[in-house]
Amino acid sequence: MQKEVKVKPNSKQQKIEEQPDGSLIVYLKSLPVDGKANEELIKLLAEKFDVSKSYIQIKIGLSSRQKIIEINTET
Repeated sequence: MQKEVKVKPNSKQQKIEEQPDGSLIVYLKSLPVDGKANEELIKLLAEKFDVSKSYIQIKIGLSSRQKIIEINTET
């Protein structure tokens, strides 16, 4: 499954908001430095979708706030 994700780094709290169109807005505490925000994003999405972190991949937008995330939900 692919999800469109908008990332808001350096937020006061971590949260995920699902939009009516199915996309997600993810608020992260980490700064976008040395991949820390991407690591936090993958960890949060793994918890939300109840999959291992290795099942989540950033397909497009590794260094952008707009990302396309691939989530492998098949176990």
